[in-house]
Amino acid sequence: MTRFFRLRDYSIVQKIMAAFLAVLLPLMAITWLINEKGSDSIRTEISQSVLNSTRYYLDALDQEADRIVRYLPKYVTDDDLLELSAAGNDLSYYERAQSILNIQKRLALMKDSSPFIEKAKAYIPLLDRTVTSVGYETSIDREEYLAIQPNRRRYEEPFISWHGRLFIGMQYPANSQRPPLFAVSAELSTVKLRQSLAQIGASLGGKSAMVNLDREWHIQSDDDPAYLETVAAFARERQAAGQKEGYATLRYGGQRYLAVYKYSPLWNAYTVSSVPEANVLGPIQKYRVWFWWACALAVAVVLFFSYSLFRLIYRPLMRLVHSFRRVQQNRFDPIPIDRGRDEFGYLYEAFNDTVHSLKTLIRDNYEQQIRSQRSELKRLQSQINPHFLYNCFFVLLRLIKSDRHKETAYRFCLYIGEYFHFITRNDADDIPLETEVEHSRTYVEMQKICYGERIEASFDVEAPDIVVPRLVLQPIIENAYKHALGNMPGKGALRVRGERHEGGWACCVEDNGDAITDEAIEQMNRKLRVTGQPLEETTGLVNVHRRLQLRYGPGFGISMMRSELGGLKVRILFGHSTANEQTA
Repeated sequence: MTRFFRLRDYSIVQKIMAAFLAVLLPLMAITWLINEKGSDSIRTEISQSVLNSTRYYLDALDQEADRIVRYLPKYVTDDDLLELSAAGNDLSYYERAQSILNIQKRLALMKDSSPFIEKAKAYIPLLDRTVTSVGYETSIDREEYLAIQPNRRRYEEPFISWHGRLFIGMQYPANSQRPPLFAVSAELSTVKLRQSLAQIGASLGGKSAMVNLDREWHIQSDDDPAYLETVAAFARERQAAGQKEGYATLRYGGQRYLAVYKYSPLWNAYTVSSVPEANVLGPIQKYRVWFWWACALAVAVVLFFSYSLFRLIYRPLMRLVHSFRRVQQNRFDPIPIDRGRDEFGYLYEAFNDTVHSLKTLIRDNYEQQIRSQRSELKRLQSQINPHFLYNCFFVLLRLIKSDRHKETAYRFCLYIGEYFHFITRNDADDIPLETEVEHSRTYVEMQKICYGERIEASFDVEAPDIVVPRLVLQPIIENAYKHALGNMPGKGALRVRGERHEGGWACCVEDNGDAITDEAIEQMNRKLRVTGQPLEETTGLVNVHRRLQLRYGPGFGISMMRSELGGLKVRILFGHSTANEQTA
C-alpha cells in the first residue's frame, strides 16, 4: 500500500501504464458489472415467470385432484352399488344387469368429468367382478385391488402409486376392520399429467418432473432417468432445507439449468421445472462472449501499447538515462543518434553537444590541475632535498680524519652517493615502493654509522608491487632520528615494518622515544586532518601526508598513535596503484 501511494517514485513509463490501466480497468469492470446485473435480472424475471407457470399448472392439477377426491365418495354411497355388492347373487339376472348398467353410466360420467381420469372402476368382491366405465370384467385383479386399500397410503395423501400407475381409491365401509363390500378407484392418466408438466417450460426448451420422495413415485415430461435422478437429489436438498418453492441453479449433463421448484401438500411431491440457462440468458450469454472478446482485445491493445511505449519512449529514455549515469562515472561517451527529428533526437544531439563541451572543459581544467599538482609536488620535494646535506658532510669529515674508520668512511661515501643520486633523480614523480624502501634502508645504514650502537634499528619490509610518491618513508624515519632518538640519554630503538591494511598497504615506523606526550600526538593528528591548503608551508610529517593525499585521496596518508615500544608510531597508508597502471 505504501508503495502504491509512492507513485511519484516510479518511472515515467510506469506512470503512463498506470494511468492507462486506471482508465481501462474501471471501464471493463463497469461493463462486466452491467452484464452480470443484466444476467441476474433476466434470470430472476424468467425464474419468476416459470415459477408462476408452475404455480398455475400445479394449482390446476391440485384442483382437479381435489375435485376427484371430493367427488369419489358420491359413488361410494351409490344405491345400485350398495345393493349389488351386498346381495348380488340373490338378485335376478335382470336386476343385476340393470344395476351394472347404472353403475357403468356413473363411472363413465366420473371418467368424463376430468381429462386426467383414464379409467374409473368399481371392485365387487361378492361377485368377484370389476365394473369399469366401459365394461364388466370377469374377475378382480387382486394385486390392483389390494394396492388401493387405505393401508397402502397415508391418510392425508389420496394418491396411490402402483406399477407406475397412479390411483385415487376409496372403499366401503371406510373405517371397518372387516373386508370391504366394494371399492371404487379412479386411475389418473399419466399421459395427461406428462403433457401438463411439459407445458410449464416448453416455450423455453425446458423439462419438468413431479417427484414424491416418500412413496418414491414420479411423473416426467420426458423419459430421462439421469435427469430424474438429478431432480430427485435436488428435491431432497430442498426438503432437507425446508424450502417449499423458489428457484436455484441446477447442473445436469455438463450444463447449467435454471430450476424452479414448488411443493404440493396434496400430492406430497415436489414439482421441478428446469430451463437451460443458455435458452434463458441467450442474448446475455452472447454479450458475455462479446465482453470476453473485448477483454482479449483490451489485453492485445495493452500489449501493443506497452510494446509501442517500450520502443518509442522507454528504450530511448533509458538510453539517455544510462548515458547520464556514465557521465556521473566520468565516462563521456556520446549517444549514437538513430532517430529522426523527434524530441528524443533533439535530446540526443543536445546531450552529445553537452558531453563534448564537458570533455573540453574537463580536459582544460584537468590539465591545469595536474600541472598545478606536479608543481606543488616538485616544490614539496625540493624542501626535503637539502635537509640532510650538512649533517652528511660533517660525519664524513669526522670519519676521514680518523685512521681507524677509513673503511667505514668508504662505505659512508657510497651511501651518500646512493642517497643523493636518488634525491636528485627527477625523471619520475612516482616510483615503486621497493625503490623507496631501498632508499630508506640506505638512510638507516648511514644513521647506524652516525650513531653507532647507541640506536638499534630493525627493518622488516617486504614491499608489494605498488607505486608511491618519492620520499615518503625516509622523511618519517629521519623525523624519528631527529626528534625522538637523537637526544635520548639511553639506548634508542627504531622499528620499520610493513603490513596489509584495509583499502591498501601500510608502512609503520616506531620508536621508543620518551619526549612526546599523548596530547602532542593528538595535536599532530588534528593538524594532519585540517591541513590541505595548497600554498601552506609544510615540512616533515605534514609534507608527506599532503603528498599522499594528493596522490591517493583523502582516505590515505599518515596517522599517528602511541607505539608498543613506548614512543611514537607513524602509519603510512598507500593505495593499490601498481607499476603497470602507473605506466598506462
